[in-house]
Amino acid sequence: MIDMTDSMICSRLSELTDRKDEWPENIPFVASLLQGRSVRVTAKALWLLGEMGLRHPNEIRDCVPCIASFLTSSEPLLRQRSLNALGRAGRGCFSCVQPFLGDMAELASDSDPGVRLSFIWASENIASVSPDAYGVYMQVFSDLLSDAEVRVRMEAPEIFRVIGKSRPDLVFPFAEQLADLAENDPDRVVRIHSAGALKNII
Repeated sequence: MIDMTDSMICSRLSELTDRKDEWPENIPFVASLLQGRSVRVTAKALWLLGEMGLRHPNEIRDCVPCIASFLTSSEPLLRQRSLNALGRAGRGCFSCVQPFLGDMAELASDSDPGVRLSFIWASENIASVSPDAYGVYMQVFSDLLSDAEVRVRMEAPEIFRVIGKSRPDLVFPFAEQLADLAENDPDRVVRIHSAGALKNII
C-alpha cells in the first residue's frame, strides 16, 4: 500500500464506501491514512472513518483520538472533516467522543464558515442520541443563529429542533430569538428552519 498514489488511494476509499460489508476489517487501513498523507487523502479517510464509526462504533473507538487531533489542523477542510467524523462516530457511540465535545465547541467560532457549519452538523448527529450533553452549549448555538454567513444561519436552527424533540426545556429559553428569526429573517430557509425548531416547544 505504501506505493499507492493519492489517486489510487482515493479510488480504493471510494470502492470501500460502497462495500459496507468490508468496513470492519478495513478500519485499520483507513485509519493508517491519517498520518503522512495529502490533505485530499486525509480528508477522504476522515469522512469514511466517520461513516464506519456510525455502523461499527466499537471498532472505531481506538481511532477517535487521532480523528479528534485534526480539530486543530491548519487546514480548514481537515477541521471540517474531523468534526463530521466525530459527529457520525458520536452518533454511534457517544462515550467515544464525549471527551472531545469541548474541543469541538471551540470551533463554533472558527474563522472558516464551513468549519462552523460542520460543528452544527456534527452536533446534530450527536444530539440526536445524547441531547443532554448539549445543555451547557446552548448559548454557543444561540450565537450561531446570528452568524454572518447565511449557510451557517440556515443550519443553526436545526440543532434547536433536534434537541427540542426530547429536551424542549433546553430550547425554550431561546424561543423568542427563534420566533424573531421565523418572522423576520431575510432568508427564507432560516425562517422555515426557525419555525420548525419552535414546533417542538410550543
